[in-house]
Amino acid sequence: MLTERQILILQVIIDDFIQTAQPVGSRAISKKADIPYSSATIRNVMADLEEMGFLEKTHSSSGRVPSEKGYRFYVDHLLSPQITQEDVNLIRHVIHDGFFEFEQIVQKSAEVLSDLTNYTSIILGPEIFETKLKQIQIVTLTPQTAVAILITNTGHVEHRSFSIPKEIDPADLEKMVNILNDRLYGVPIVRLSEKLNSEVMELLKVYVNDFEKSYDYVKAAFFNEHPVKLYIGGKTNMLLQPEFKDIEKVRSFYTMIEKEEEIANLLKAKTDGIKVSIGHENKVEAIKDLSLITATYHLSDEQMGTIALIGPTRMEYKKVITLLNALSNEMTEALYLWYKNND
Repeated sequence: MLTERQILILQVIIDDFIQTAQPVGSRAISKKADIPYSSATIRNVMADLEEMGFLEKTHSSSGRVPSEKGYRFYVDHLLSPQITQEDVNLIRHVIHDGFFEFEQIVQKSAEVLSDLTNYTSIILGPEIFETKLKQIQIVTLTPQTAVAILITNTGHVEHRSFSIPKEIDPADLEKMVNILNDRLYGVPIVRLSEKLNSEVMELLKVYVNDFEKSYDYVKAAFFNEHPVKLYIGGKTNMLLQPEFKDIEKVRSFYTMIEKEEEIANLLKAKTDGIKVSIGHENKVEAIKDLSLITATYHLSDEQMGTIALIGPTRMEYKKVITLLNALSNEMTEALYLWYKNND
């Protein structure tokens, strides 16, 4: 159990290091108006905190920096989350003004979160592995061009334009789409290709005249890619942090960011509410020198998504936790209204 003196010195050191990224020395602490201790006393306290594993000494300075254990104590016991009313108003404005699609709400939320924190934000759509097909459509624009549209039960809309080869009968396309909507409605997106190849294909062979040409075309239009369910803001923000001078760290982080399934699995495992993972508490190698803070939001009573921020362990925990909590509440409210209107 830490004494009040040890707690005060630890908090001052962590607060200073978060702001400056520079080791904190006893003399700098003693000059603070709210610190009633001499430099000698502070040095003794810092030595005790180092021995207990809450602080670490750097090679280049006589000052100390927080350890992962120190950050964990800080997050668990010393935080009084804070956020400005200006930030709250911005979040509310972004969430509630002029957005009519699920995608718009989530993507803009990721962007504003990264802008407010200067960290990398990631938002995982509700239950990426439970997202289900609601409808597919082919809208003919001209005899030779059309738009393929895929809609999920969470409101995600995936669309792409394509040319219709002359050898494909539009009537075959329409018949195929009707069969697919009938047989694939409610199937999880990640199981579409499996279901298509194992069950639906035989049915299509019976009812579609020129099956092979139409099938290959429709499969390419709808089922080559899963709808993107990760929304990322501030990918380059990590480059602004002093900790990211190591090119290998940068390469490792950006390699991970490109692996959507790995990120989805990382975020999907998080429990409801706010969770803070510091340094080696993270199981993914690329972020073992970083902090990951997640919060959950809800699209409906059953479906839960995740908001995450990744930054240095020297993260502004007070601000970030409050921002995530505020954004979670606003997104849940906005998406509840959206879901109600689009169910």
